[in-house]
Amino acid sequence: MPEQTIHSADIGVAGVFQSFYVVPDYQREYVWQTEQVEQLLGDIYEEQSDAPAGQAPEYFIGSVVVCPGAEDGVLDLIDGQQRMTTLFLTLCAIRDRLKELDAPAPGSLGPQIAATATDETGQDTFRYRLDLQYADSGDVLIRIAESGDATVDAKRGTRSMENIANAYQTVRSFLRREFDEAHEVKAFYGYLTNKVKLIRIETEDVAKALKIFETINDRGVGLDSMDLLKNLLFMKSDRDSFEALKDRWKRLQDTIHRAGEKPLRFLRYFVFSRYEVDKLREDQIYGWFSKNAALCGFDDAPIGFADELLTAAEAYGRFLEGRNAAGVERPSLESLNTLAGSASRQHMILLLAGRELPEGLFDRLVREVESLIFAYAITREHTRTFERRFAQWTKKLRAVRTGAELDAFLAGTVEPDRQALAARFRDAMGRMTYGSLQKYRLKYLLAKLTQDVEVRAYGETEGTKWLKKYMGKEYEIEHIFPTGAAEAKEEFGPISDPAVGQRLGNLTLIEKSINASISNKPFSKKRNAYKQSQLLLTRSIAERPNVGVNTKIDQAVADLKAYEEWNEQTIEHRQRVLTRLAQEVWGVGTADRRDSGAVAGQEAG
Repeated sequence: MPEQTIHSADIGVAGVFQSFYVVPDYQREYVWQTEQVEQLLGDIYEEQSDAPAGQAPEYFIGSVVVCPGAEDGVLDLIDGQQRMTTLFLTLCAIRDRLKELDAPAPGSLGPQIAATATDETGQDTFRYRLDLQYADSGDVLIRIAESGDATVDAKRGTRSMENIANAYQTVRSFLRREFDEAHEVKAFYGYLTNKVKLIRIETEDVAKALKIFETINDRGVGLDSMDLLKNLLFMKSDRDSFEALKDRWKRLQDTIHRAGEKPLRFLRYFVFSRYEVDKLREDQIYGWFSKNAALCGFDDAPIGFADELLTAAEAYGRFLEGRNAAGVERPSLESLNTLAGSASRQHMILLLAGRELPEGLFDRLVREVESLIFAYAITREHTRTFERRFAQWTKKLRAVRTGAELDAFLAGTVEPDRQALAARFRDAMGRMTYGSLQKYRLKYLLAKLTQDVEVRAYGETEGTKWLKKYMGKEYEIEHIFPTGAAEAKEEFGPISDPAVGQRLGNLTLIEKSINASISNKPFSKKRNAYKQSQLLLTRSIAERPNVGVNTKIDQAVADLKAYEEWNEQTIEHRQRVLTRLAQEVWGVGTADRRDSGAVAGQEAG
């Protein structure tokens, strides 16, 4: 087998654009923004303008990697498409600026944009020097090359098309700003094509070109681990598989984008969930994959590995939508997502690791994870600490198949971790005020407490099992003692703690319509309104529902107290009551009622 060869040469822009190039459809799209385009042009112009006329030095702007394409005489551009596309757009913009100044273009410029090639049968084919084959490029580059038309349809335009059009307009603006005369434009063109050089690295085939690409970019120069991993998979594939792999990768990127997730965070959590790794920075992801190709399986089956990534990403996206891996909405996931908000994602490590559990077991895992995450949030546990802990637990979790095995996993991981926080949890709840948590988490706390009482009283129904009912705009956080109202202050009595009005014991969820009618009234005038609330936790502030002896409702409110008056002592008493209720709801430091159906989301599947 002949040894593969690599040809490397420094070539001026004029020489570079004597060849035809294709950007294969598996390459990433054009992403340069105004800043990068301005930087390239500014650097070139600075080199030209700093020297006397005709004495400007050569200026190197980097490298490109190419290999023979599917068509004779055409090179596949494997690395450097951002720079090459920008240079091509610059040539088009120079042509159009000269036209704008009513000056003829240099004779060499037109053939650098497009030319006629003759194939082996003697047939002439007109083609542009640069052809973007990925679908998102649309036809904007062709229209710019033809006539300078950079319009992009607002409805059908892609991000790549917009970036290409913006780059062209950026070059046009640069040329107008810097050059008022045609001879100045031509001088810039002359320097660009003759003195600006690239190193063009040409290999015999795409596999070798991708390997060179990997070597050049192994420190993430302009690329991230997601781009490099994609090219690593292409490097491991035969050319016949490129179309299938390109399709998988596009679906993977689209799935992550729809989920509103950062690709590198998804990759990190995938690694944590799938392999025995508990520390990995984002800038180390590609290096880890490169060293563990055999472990991951893409040495022999790159498409199979891409399928695994895609399956994990689809599950990830569904979890964030409140659905399990099968796409079924689950109250447990809805509740966990409400707690986590848009920023916290560490729990996804465990959900990915347990995504193949039967539905009922997965629901239980989610509830346990939610309780632990809430305990962490209340006690201010640092995210780095439990992110690593979750990664360390995944090996055991991946082995779980039965209820007994899940019991053992939880007993050895989640449960002791949660109970270790019991004293801090009780203390934090005892001191909880309106400003202790982000507003959405405070409402989550009150909603969960409210929901727990409802489920115990009425059972788990469509009306009680979804936390979103209680998180909706129709319910608001009510200050029972409104600190700013003179009449309420007078009735409330002496205040030794200036923050008493902000304490958890003074807060409740209530219907928006009721809240609007009672806002700043004293407790004596609010009590009757509380009795009208449909929420038992709020109604019980004013009265104990009297529906019989030992009924479910009676049992649900047994630990709650109706108050005749409202003062500093009653707020302190209610704070203790809510703290005990919270310990039960989240299973921290007391008997855990969740497995007896006390918390919404308890479905067997």
